[in-house]
Amino acid sequence: MDYREALEKTAIQVICFQIKVIKADEKKIIPCIECSVCEKEGFCPLDDDMNSEIYPLLRQADIIVAATPIFFYSVPAQLKALIDRSQALWARKHRLKLNDPNQKWRRGFLLSLGATKGKNLFEGLHLTIKYFLDAVGTSLEGSLTYRQIENSGDMQKHPSVLNDVKEKASHLIKPFLGRKKILFACRENACRSQIAGAFAQHLAGDKFEVISGGSSPAGKINPLMVEAMSEKGLDMAFRKPRSIKEAVAEVKPDIIITMGCGEECAFMHGVKTENWNLPDPTGKPIDFMRNIRDEIENRVVGLIKDFGRRSRLET
Repeated sequence: MDYREALEKTAIQVICFQIKVIKADEKKIIPCIECSVCEKEGFCPLDDDMNSEIYPLLRQADIIVAATPIFFYSVPAQLKALIDRSQALWARKHRLKLNDPNQKWRRGFLLSLGATKGKNLFEGLHLTIKYFLDAVGTSLEGSLTYRQIENSGDMQKHPSVLNDVKEKASHLIKPFLGRKKILFACRENACRSQIAGAFAQHLAGDKFEVISGGSSPAGKINPLMVEAMSEKGLDMAFRKPRSIKEAVAEVKPDIIITMGCGEECAFMHGVKTENWNLPDPTGKPIDFMRNIRDEIENRVVGLIKDFGRRSRLET
C-alpha cells in the first residue's frame, strides 16, 4: 500500500472526501521561461495542463498533499516544473494583492521518502514545499518523511507508516468535519453563484463546504464579475462554470440556494431550497454588477449569522 492508498482509505473512513491526484510526470507542463508576464498580469501565457487543469484544481482544494521521492535532495524535475509555474499564483497573491477565497482554510502537507539515511536529506525539500504551498495559498502543516526507502515493497515493510498516515490524515481532515454542504445555483454559473460561493468560502470556509453549478453553464466566467470581485480583494481566477448535475455528482448538498432562475435550477428531494431571486447581471454594466455583488455579500453574511444562531440553539 502506498501513501495515496493509505490516505484515501483514512479519508473514506473519516468523511466522504473527494481525492484528486495530479501525477506531474503524466501531465504536459512546460518549464517556466521567466517571461515575467505573470508578474504583471497574474496569468501564465504558456498553453499546457497548468492553465487548463492544475491551477483550477489547486484553487479548489481544501487540502494539498505534496508526495515525492528525493532526487538530489529535492523534488524530481517533473514536479519542480509544476512548482516553478506556481509563480503565477504567487504573483496574484503578492504582486496583485488578490486573495484566493479559500486560502484562509486550506491546509498543506508533505509526504516524502529517500534512499539514503543522510541527516539533511529532507531540508532542501521542506523549504521548496513550504514556499510552493505559500504560493498556492496555504501553509505547510506538517510532514511525514522516511529514509532508506529504495526498493519496491520497502514501504509495506515499514512498521509504522500506515498508522503514521492515518494519524496525520485524521488531523488534516478534522477541521473540515461537520461543515454544511451548500450548493449555490444559477443559470450560467458564471456570475451570481460564483460570487456567493466565493463570499461563503472566504467568510465561513470552516463552516461551509461550497459547491456551485448552473442549469445552462456558460463557457467561461463573467469578466465583469471578476473585476467587481477584485475590488473586494477576492481572486476569481481559474474558476470554470459547470452544470448542477456535475456539481452534485460527488457531493450531496444540505442546502440549495438559487439566485433567481426558478424552475430551471436544482431541486433535490429532502434538501432545503431557498431562492434569493436576484436579477441576472449578464450583459449589464459594471455598476449593476457591483450592486449584485454587494447584495450577495450581505445575504451570505446573513446566512452565516443564521447558521450560527441555529448551531447555538442545537447545542
